[in-house]
Parts: sequence; C-alpha cells; structure tokens
Amino acid sequence: MAKSRILMSSVAALSLITVSGCVTDPNTGEKKVSRTAIGGVGGAVLGGLLGGAIGGKTGRIIGAAGGAAAGGYVGYKMDQQIKEIEEDTAGTGVDVSQIPGEDAFLVNLPDVTFATGSYSISPSFQSALDSVAASLVKYPNSIIDVYGHTDTVGSASSNQLLSERRAQAVHDYLIQRGVAASRLRWQGFGETRLRVQTGDGVNEPLNRRVEIKVIPFDEQDVAAAQNAQGN
Repeated sequence: MAKSRILMSSVAALSLITVSGCVTDPNTGEKKVSRTAIGGVGGAVLGGLLGGAIGGKTGRIIGAAGGAAAGGYVGYKMDQQIKEIEEDTAGTGVDVSQIPGEDAFLVNLPDVTFATGSYSISPSFQSALDSVAASLVKYPNSIIDVYGHTDTVGSASSNQLLSERRAQAVHDYLIQRGVAASRLRWQGFGETRLRVQTGDGVNEPLNRRVEIKVIPFDEQDVAAAQNAQGN
C-alpha cells in the first residue's frame, strides 16, 4: 500500500436518536435536529459511518453493481487508485488516505473548494474535482459517501445547513461528471466533527472541508449482499 497521509477526525461518532434526524453533538452532549439529516436516503437510519456507509452497504452495493463494469473486478488495486488520484491532484490541496482498519479510502477536499459562506464549487478547483470524478468513473466498483464539514465560526444551525449544501454540491457535481448516482450518498456534519479544536481563526480552514469516502466492492461482496437480501 502506498504511503498515505493521516486524516485526523473526531473519534466520537454522532449518536442517532430517532429517524426524524435528531442527533447528539459528540462534543457537548447536546441534542440537535439536522434539517435534512441524510441526503438522498430519505428518513433511513444512518449506517456506521466510521466502519460502513450511509444507509448501510447491502442495498447500495446491489444497486451500484448493476451499473458497474464486470471487468472492473479483475485486477483492481485500491492503492493503485489512491496513487493515481494523488498524482492527478498534486498541488491542489487534495489529500488521499486509506482509512485504518477499513477497505476504503478518503479523499479530503480542502477549504479552497468553496468561497467563504458559499456552497458553489470554486471554478479554480473544478479541474481537481474533475480528476477525482474521472477516477471514480474509471473504477466503477465502489460506493461513495460525500461528507460536508465546517468550522465553528457562526451559528451551529447555519454551519449544519452549509455543510449539507456543500456535500450535496459535490455529490451533484460528481454525477454531472459521469459518476453513477446509484453509487452516491451525501451528508452534512456541520461543526460536529472538527479535525482540530481551535478558535484562533488560524487553523479553522482545516475544519472546513468535504470528504469523499470511497468503499470498493468485489464479486464476493455482491454475492454476500444478494444473499443477505435473500436473492
């Protein structure tokens, strides 16, 4: 496996209280209501985001497998895809790393992806995101989660909404660039998963990011998912 940079995320996961979108802030213990909770999944309960996928893997793998090239199973190497993305986005601020303990990797899009307070993808960053999209199209046998995160500047409610809109913007952009919609889900976390605890205004850009989680699957995963659904 190619050497990967480490992405620091909050070790506390969001606790889902009800399917209505009520969540507990892992930093304060305060219960909050997310305006959309999970994009593209309706009222479905979240899967284990640290070790799974939004909405769970089973149904999503089956749906994504229908549009994946059968030949894509053969000879796929995750470290190869990571290396290619790193090379294609070198110098843009994009960070790619395998997720420890998982057969998945994370593509971290930096603060410059959006202007301050905006959820329109900056024209200067579209080329880098095009490269990521091209890789996802080239390697079709994966499901993809898009997570939006903000800093703590402004109100928690406005940050939550902004994170959701940014995650959805990247999700929609990837679809426009040819990534199958059946592979994608999105969610916003607002300011609940900070990479660094800071209020100094200097390190805040580290918290403003969108993450693309790529979860590859193979023929065995598809067969297991079909068996789980009784097919």
